[in-house]
Amino acid sequence: MASSVCNRFFNPISVTPFFSTKLHRSTSRRTSRSFSVSATMASSTKKVLIPVAHGTEPFEAVVMIDVLRRGGADVTVASVENQVGVDACHGIKMVADALLSDVTDSVFDLIMLPGGLPGGETLKNCKPLENMVKKQDTDGRLNAAICCAPALALGTWGLLEGKKATCYPVFMEKLGATCATAVESRVEVDGRVVTSRGPGTTMEFSVTLVEQLLGKEKAAEVSAPLVLRPNAGEDYTITELNQMSWSFDSTPQILVPIADGSEEMEAVAIIDFLRRAKANVVVAALGNSLEVVASRKVKLVADVLLDEAEKKSYDLIVLPGGLGGAEAFASSEKLVNMLKRQAESNKPYGAICASPALVFEPHGLLKGKKATAFPAMCSKLSDQSHIEHRVLVDGNLITSRGPGTSLEFALAIVEKFYGREKGLQLAKATLV
Repeated sequence: MASSVCNRFFNPISVTPFFSTKLHRSTSRRTSRSFSVSATMASSTKKVLIPVAHGTEPFEAVVMIDVLRRGGADVTVASVENQVGVDACHGIKMVADALLSDVTDSVFDLIMLPGGLPGGETLKNCKPLENMVKKQDTDGRLNAAICCAPALALGTWGLLEGKKATCYPVFMEKLGATCATAVESRVEVDGRVVTSRGPGTTMEFSVTLVEQLLGKEKAAEVSAPLVLRPNAGEDYTITELNQMSWSFDSTPQILVPIADGSEEMEAVAIIDFLRRAKANVVVAALGNSLEVVASRKVKLVADVLLDEAEKKSYDLIVLPGGLGGAEAFASSEKLVNMLKRQAESNKPYGAICASPALVFEPHGLLKGKKATAFPAMCSKLSDQSHIEHRVLVDGNLITSRGPGTSLEFALAIVEKFYGREKGLQLAKATLV
């Protein structure tokens, strides 16, 4: 979503999320048919298309890609621009797998549209994409959209007439004008169409689509290691020990290193949300290339190399997880020395998922501190007394557990720099 959309605050409704019990499904006969179609398709590799454009909401796109690939789907990320490189919202740069023009004749089991502005408008105005989505509907295959895309694309194309659908709150009136029945579910399934609301509902949305394509057992298998929120839509919480103020001069200067194998959902969540809060976030790549291939093969482009980033000082250095990325961080003498200087200066530093255990613990960066990490990595922590907390702040250290806690982690950082009210406002604007 563009900043003009993201900065409109509202009161999100509280709906039971998919992964705790069930999501909202329309009770029409068409819905029942969609499940029988899903069951018959579950025996072979599913092909999924995720189109992206300049101004696409990067967190929505990356979560969709990551979660569907975790489920075993063959996901093609296709740029509707005339280049594979895409400048997504909040200054996040991605590289698609192909141009849409390369795959217009391909058959997909699912087409998923991310939101964001102006990306949503670009998708709506892409005639080849419209033709593909309409043929998808005619042929009885799945379409899905989130954020502004249900109203701008699916609704405008006439695919929501007579269906229940949801979208980002400020687009609800436009959604209703498309002859859809606009509902406030976090995820809505009606027949062969699945819709959802925004960044904070993207994981529920994506896991729901794993279920639609591959069945409930696969969805449960995929969702378990994500560490999803049990109370989505409620105010986020953090656990804080040894409280201290995190200070900055005029704007927080934040370094986010990334490497091949970094967890893309976690990296993008941190970058996206901190830039929404108006922090100055520098994304630095380890190695000799700005382009990084993340853990689920999403291609991200850093702002600078770590060699360049090392020349400056930061109010916070924060590491995403991902096994390969965490191992690369732990092996980088340059990054480890930066982290040690940060800690010795009593300046904030943090990590999520595998990185607390694989980077901080072996380099002495957790000495005298309480921390948490990805559940399967917690056995590597010397002090496991507080590992059950989703987000844990101990003075100048912040740690968290995994992809499903990444938005809470980012919001906790916002709160530490800007205060609780700012964190809650951002959470409401993004439906966390």
